[in-house]
Parts: sequence; C-alpha cells; structure tokens
Amino acid sequence: MIKILFICHGNICRSTLAESVFTHKVKALGLADQFVIDSSATSREEIGNPPHRGTVNKLREVGIPLVPHRAKQITLADYDKFDYIIGMDTANIRNLNRMLKGDPEGKVYKFLSFAGSGRDIADPWYTGNFDETYEDVVEGCEGFLKYLEEHGELSNKREKKADSK
Repeated sequence: MIKILFICHGNICRSTLAESVFTHKVKALGLADQFVIDSSATSREEIGNPPHRGTVNKLREVGIPLVPHRAKQITLADYDKFDYIIGMDTANIRNLNRMLKGDPEGKVYKFLSFAGSGRDIADPWYTGNFDETYEDVVEGCEGFLKYLEEHGELSNKREKKADSK
C-alpha cells in the first residue's frame, strides 16, 4: 500500500480537493486497492469542519465524488503512518518540517514538484479561485501518478487495464 497524506493550512480547501481528485483518479485506473489516501491541516483553525463549499461545488461541477472528510491536524504519529506527506505550498512545507522534526525520512514533498514546478498551489480561501486551484491539483495528481509509475511503485494493473481496451 502506498500511503499518501495531502496537507494544506486548514484541511478544507486544497488538501480535501487533492484527496478527492487523487482518489477518483486511482479508482478510474483500477488502482484504488494500492492506496491509502487522506488529508490533514498544519493548523487547528478548521478542525471538525467539512470541506469548503467552493471545493464541494468545484468537485460537483467536474463530476468527481467528494471524499467524506472532517478537517484534522497532522500529528507526529501520521509521520510514521504515511509514505508521502504532500504540502500545497511553501508555508505548508515549512510548517511540516517544524512539526515533523525536520522530516528525517524525506517524506515531505511540495505537490507541484511532482509536475516539475516549484509553484505553490494558491489557497482559494484567500483567492476565491477554485478553478485555478483545481487545475493545479489535477496537474499535481497527474505528475504524482507519473512519478510513482516511473519509480516502480505501482503494480502492473495499470498496464493490464490499458491492454484490455
């Protein structure tokens, strides 16, 4: 199992969007049984709250099911549980490194680094632009799947599914 934890500041916009989009993508590829996918916050501000209505509306608009979720904060125990801890922006990465004792096992990644970019995924809580955030999340998800494939972490199911078409 590949265990992924998507991270943003409050765990109601970007990380829940990434969790739902990535879950949808791996299900469509027939790879869902290879993953544990979750999301968390670096802050405590939104703990217990559902995904932001902008995230819910964007997912509905593009036909991707929302993964049921309530905001929670990452803990040090999560560091041991997950293989990839993926932050949405530079501030998330800085906070994760502080919270996770400097990331001794190299599990913390900036999401768009998988797509060959150092860009931050803008927080739609502030920008109001869920369309742009969605496009960046899709770019990150596709880059991450390619990364996993190139590093031999996905089983042959993806190739078998493609061969059967």
